[in-house]
Amino acid sequence: MNEFSAGEAGTIVLVHGLWVNPRSWEGWKHHYEGRGYRVLTPAWPGLDREVEDLRRDPAGIAGVGLREVVDHYQSIIQALDRPPIIMGHSFGGTVVQLLLDRGLGSVGVAIDSAAVKGVLPLPLSTLKSTFPVLGNPANKNKAVSLTPEQFHYAVTNTLSESESAARYERYAVPGSARVLFQGAFANFNPRAVTRVDFRKRTAPLLFIAGEADHLVPPKVNKANWRLSRKSKAVSAYQEFPGRSHFIIGQDGWQDVADYALNWAEEHAPARV
Repeated sequence: MNEFSAGEAGTIVLVHGLWVNPRSWEGWKHHYEGRGYRVLTPAWPGLDREVEDLRRDPAGIAGVGLREVVDHYQSIIQALDRPPIIMGHSFGGTVVQLLLDRGLGSVGVAIDSAAVKGVLPLPLSTLKSTFPVLGNPANKNKAVSLTPEQFHYAVTNTLSESESAARYERYAVPGSARVLFQGAFANFNPRAVTRVDFRKRTAPLLFIAGEADHLVPPKVNKANWRLSRKSKAVSAYQEFPGRSHFIIGQDGWQDVADYALNWAEEHAPARV
């Protein structure tokens, strides 16, 4: 079995989001491997080092754009022996949508997905969460970190300060501000990298939202889901009560992981 060959049940590719690296999927990877899957958790370009190393030296993160991220995952998926299930969190959910738009993957799951072009709601909590980066245009080509307090508000708002601080220490890394700028201003750019042709998608796609998410509240996910229903392929939406943007790591994440995979298995095309 080579690096990218499927396990007995198939392959799942997990796409992390901004301000974290593949460590954010550590529980899901082990959980899905326990169900017989080969699980790949590739890093975005420039993020293929340990969290502690990335904090000390974020070289390689600055200036990375969303197109480079999607191209990177495309090359990995095209090396597989059959189309995988693709799941992504936050901007990883945007990447999932863009990969499906390119005809890649058998099923997609977008969890607390950052918006693609055409999604219009812009909640105040989203503005507050992203202002530390977007509030300074000079950040555009930099690697920018959230402070522990900013991380608590944007990502782990349902946790106590001490619980959030522990998660920050374990997972938080600098993020490419360019990706955030590309997403935030997509509706003003006719050639936005986050543009999706919703009608041409052929793979089933599930949106999962956290009811208490500050960074990407449910109304953003719902708007994205409604646009995705232009496709003839299955589109679905599921909201989990009391979950923050840290839905993939807060207590009860196994329920979210199982729902996502059970849905994907139910809607995956039959193998030939």
